[in-house]
Amino acid sequence: MIKKAIIPAAGYGTRSLPISKVIPKEMFPIGIKPAIQYVVEEAIESGIEQILMVVSRSKNLIVDYFDHSLELEAFLERKNKMHLMDAPNIPDIQIHYTRQPIAKGLGDAIRLGKSFVNDEPFAVLLPDDIILHKHSPSLKQLIDVFTKYKESVIGLQTVDEKYLNQYGVIKGKKHSNDTYRLTDIVEKPKINPPSQLAVIGRYVFTPMIFEQLDKIKRGIGGEYQLTDGMKALLQSENIYGKLIEGQRYDIGSMDDYMKLLNFVYSNMKNG
Repeated sequence: MIKKAIIPAAGYGTRSLPISKVIPKEMFPIGIKPAIQYVVEEAIESGIEQILMVVSRSKNLIVDYFDHSLELEAFLERKNKMHLMDAPNIPDIQIHYTRQPIAKGLGDAIRLGKSFVNDEPFAVLLPDDIILHKHSPSLKQLIDVFTKYKESVIGLQTVDEKYLNQYGVIKGKKHSNDTYRLTDIVEKPKINPPSQLAVIGRYVFTPMIFEQLDKIKRGIGGEYQLTDGMKALLQSENIYGKLIEGQRYDIGSMDDYMKLLNFVYSNMKNG
């Protein structure tokens, strides 16, 4: 049912400076693949057929990576080394691109996908979040909830209270063991967070979110916050939150990035 996804990848990567001045953090290597390939592969595993990547003019490496290199392929063919193109396979999926000229926030980036979505429900995957799973991809877990309720669903994780000021945090009523129906959401609460349930970078939205994103004003940090759009959407539709099963790594955090590298390299050695 959910066939389209938006991947916003136009941010400045300020948490990863100075290297992110020249290498987009989405292209940071994890094993022999860049981070964003893990996110694209998750989308494909979840049934997504078309992706819109929102990029900036400094993110051409992302576009080049998913494109064919005819010169390289011709060289490898002449040298009888075409097998080198198969490790790892670049995902075979239709990827569209649009530019966000100025980084004005996640709400603004997603709003650029309105014509791409074309009045269909759609997914959003934030490339900062790499979520490794044993059974079902994190996005597929949300799609399963959407299929049941036909209303927007966001990924949740229980976070230690001292870190909640870095997240959108929900207030909600428990709907099942791992699902909540939101009653409110607060972006980066400085005091009195409404819960320990933090929003992480996986979403499934009805197209009604665009109506709200078109109305919101600049919020925290002078940016158009997706959280404000979701808060407004709650006035007309239900939003569900699903506790994600899987191990999440935030590649914008040096600690998380190193833990992910160690995990992947360990598995490569043992595998």
